[in-house]
Amino acid sequence: MMLQSDGEHSSKMGKDATTTVCHRYTPPVELANYTRTADIIITAVGCPKLIKANMIKEGAVLIDVGITRTINPATNKFRLVGDVDFEEVSKKASYITPVPGGVGPMTVAMLMKNTLIAARKDISYT
Repeated sequence: MMLQSDGEHSSKMGKDATTTVCHRYTPPVELANYTRTADIIITAVGCPKLIKANMIKEGAVLIDVGITRTINPATNKFRLVGDVDFEEVSKKASYITPVPGGVGPMTVAMLMKNTLIAARKDISYT
């Protein structure tokens, strides 16, 4: 999913957004055309290094939710990687979440918060 702001909102602050949804079978040329115009890219495909530096515009924000376990050929050890080629894209992006350690801790925090809210609602004070 990509969000693009064209700045044509009545407040001229870019509060409008065009949302585009792509998937792992979107042709690579079309995917690159969409991602090059996006201000924010959220990826959750599970396809290692799908998004390359030449596919984003300067200053884009990337939230990488994808996670894949791969083998490092040099060390023959497992490593977790995201959908974004972190090393290359981080040179061009204004913000990028790492994999691992990016959205995972937030997911756990929100799960705990929602569990606590549900537990409080279940308590009877009669």
